[in-house]
Amino acid sequence: MKVDLNADMGESFGPWVMGQDADVLEVITSANVACGFHAGDPEVMARTMGLAKARGVGIGAHPGFADLQGFGRRRMHLPEKALRSLVQYQLGAALGMARAVGAEVRHLKLHGALANMCAEDAAMAEACYGAALEVAPEIIVMVLAATQQQRVMERLGGLWAGEIFADRAYNADATLVDRSLPGAVIHDPDHAASRIVKMVQAGAILPETGDAIPSPVDTICLHGDGATALQIARQVRAALEAAGITVEKFEGRRGVFT
Repeated sequence: MKVDLNADMGESFGPWVMGQDADVLEVITSANVACGFHAGDPEVMARTMGLAKARGVGIGAHPGFADLQGFGRRRMHLPEKALRSLVQYQLGAALGMARAVGAEVRHLKLHGALANMCAEDAAMAEACYGAALEVAPEIIVMVLAATQQQRVMERLGGLWAGEIFADRAYNADATLVDRSLPGAVIHDPDHAASRIVKMVQAGAILPETGDAIPSPVDTICLHGDGATALQIARQVRAALEAAGITVEKFEGRRGVFT
């Protein structure tokens, strides 16, 4: 049994520092690097990708809405053509910056409100993922497991990896509980670690209420920007390894999950 650990990073902007990237890179196996629209800037992208390469951590593009002030967490409604261009522009930037530091982009993960909307809306997910595959046909798309994101990638036939969250509560339909609601974000490292081990062993998402949802568990998202984020990351990895679960980069899967 094995699983990947990923985290969003490169979200600083000029002199404003966000997250604990260098420390979190000591724990994770895949890094989702912001592409400048919801967070980050060219220098931060280059520096983050260079650090990830040095650590042997897989590099991913992390596109989001053009929403620096709202950190990409405000919902926006764009025409399909604009949505496709939004993803392709940011993926192109990531591919170019990675090449400049002698690295490669192996995966893509949507950010924030863009990701949440695509988890609910198949047409929106198909626009985003179809656009990405036009630019990089063999890129591994990280999907919110058991949502419309996964179903769209199964249909498109590209490489994908199912993601679950260590520090976020789940609804009964496998979507994430809205951050504005109590209990949506988990801050207790012991609770986060124990529930993740249970989910990996069960091969299922365990929502706050309702039945277990059978799910691919290829990668676990950790965050680096909260007060207990680094402690959660370290505790999750330690708990997985103590349970005999190997932590390593995902390979990506193709086809329908059964």
